[in-house]
Amino acid sequence: MMFERGLASMHAAKLTALAAAAGMTLLFGPETASAETVVKWLHLETVPAYLKQWEDIAAKYETEHPGVDVQLQFLENEAFKAKLPTLLQSDDAPHFFYSWGGGVLKQQAETGALKDLTEAMRADGGAWEKSYNPAAVKGFTFEDRIYAVPFKMGTISFFYNKELFQKGGVKAEDIKSWDDFLTAVKTKEAGITPIAGGGGDKWPLHFYWSYLVMRNGGQQVFEDAKNNEGEGFLHPAILKAGEQLAELGKLEPFQGGYLGANWPQTLGLFGDGKAAMILSFETTEATQRANSGDGKGLAPENIGRFPFPAVEGGAGAATDTLGGLNGWAVTKNAPPEALDFLRYLTNAENERLMASTGMIVPVAVGAEEGITNPLVRASADQLAASTWHQNYFDQDLGPSVGRVVNDASVEILSGQMSSEEGARMIQDARELE
Repeated sequence: MMFERGLASMHAAKLTALAAAAGMTLLFGPETASAETVVKWLHLETVPAYLKQWEDIAAKYETEHPGVDVQLQFLENEAFKAKLPTLLQSDDAPHFFYSWGGGVLKQQAETGALKDLTEAMRADGGAWEKSYNPAAVKGFTFEDRIYAVPFKMGTISFFYNKELFQKGGVKAEDIKSWDDFLTAVKTKEAGITPIAGGGGDKWPLHFYWSYLVMRNGGQQVFEDAKNNEGEGFLHPAILKAGEQLAELGKLEPFQGGYLGANWPQTLGLFGDGKAAMILSFETTEATQRANSGDGKGLAPENIGRFPFPAVEGGAGAATDTLGGLNGWAVTKNAPPEALDFLRYLTNAENERLMASTGMIVPVAVGAEEGITNPLVRASADQLAASTWHQNYFDQDLGPSVGRVVNDASVEILSGQMSSEEGARMIQDARELE
């Protein structure tokens, strides 16, 4: 898996893959004797077919650039987040790594850990920068300086098990408002959990609070809170969002023990047909399959999708979207070959290829035509019609406030904290920054 660099290289790659499968961490292997330059790439990936696609792209690049050895390290999501801060300060730092952008990326840039990509992307009349959706580049730009290469966008929405909905007499097309959604949740069938919830990792549950804040308050209320203006996170619309979240929690919509369930377990629950819904990413069809008990999960034709519902009387629009803008941040000591590979990795041809397998909603200009998966296409169409696309709150607000957002979301949803107490905790964290 290190792309046919001899037995030693192949052995090192197998160890990397095994480490990823077991949730272990493994440092990058030594440079191979035949390579002049090693490019170290840190990513998170759990879908075997997608992992192979990354490797195939790297292998093709290596064939065309025999002096370069691209070394991939895949980590599980939580291991990635735990290990990255230490890696960035070490001599074993990757040359580029997966990024969610937002305040986390901004803070990494401020520490001096990242390479400023502005000049490279704006050279030759800005040809590289212009090869992407302008909104994608903007998401990785701070004070007119670019700190990551964009590669995909995404949006969070509900996915549902069509057979279970039919069994419960619930029609997804009728879920337009938050009240409609609560009515669907109340329609419980024996042995069926309404929603798969991952409270162990906390961040999966912050999607609910974030969307409710967006639907109740709209963009201006969130921007004011983010910038510590006006009433901040104590705005009435944000308090109402917390109250609605608490109302959902009182319905006990999640599986038993959900507060300890991590995200792979949550996806597996949905994939095993034990929960009717999951609030998740655009790649859910593939990830539920990879995490299911039999490795097959729900058949694609048994999975439906609908946007997070509107809140009646709220200032936000039903067309406002919450989701990711992901890219590759480059570390300060990365060799020029790392940038050259990134330009290749994210070109329209490769993005079109990744889109064709349902792997991404691409940002390279002209690559969107490659999307063939119906569920991914639905996400892409929703993004195309988005009136406000907001990055995940825990990423956009920076690491210190983001952690509090995740904590408060879980506490409010589980009834351990009131909406006002949670909002006050987030506001205090914001004022301390």
